[in-house]
Amino acid sequence: MIFIINLKNKDIITPLAKSKLIAKAADDKKASRILIMDMRELTTSTDYFIVCNGGSSIQAKAIADNIEEQLGLAGEHLLHREGYKSGEWILLDFGDCVAHIFTEESREFYGLENLWGDAGITEYEQ
Repeated sequence: MIFIINLKNKDIITPLAKSKLIAKAADDKKASRILIMDMRELTTSTDYFIVCNGGSSIQAKAIADNIEEQLGLAGEHLLHREGYKSGEWILLDFGDCVAHIFTEESREFYGLENLWGDAGITEYEQ
């Protein structure tokens, strides 16, 4: 397991804690169907997927912006971003956690939860 040390306030942030912080930031912008998917047994590229959707590409961008902002305030750095321009499927890669923010239509079309159906899935609750 990899632990990230937050150099701003020297807290240790586990991947699970980071996934919950991402989910909370998404919830703050009224994201729907927020899921935390445990990917540790399925891939070596990341520990958790956080999957959610907004009602439109504008809302999806607002969710992505808030996730970036809140994790930045916690001292976490975004490694890579994809799909922001269209806003249909925005991927935010924080290393051990990857956020997938969809519009409703794109989430249904791509079916990420079905593609990775063997992952342990937890619905985010406040």
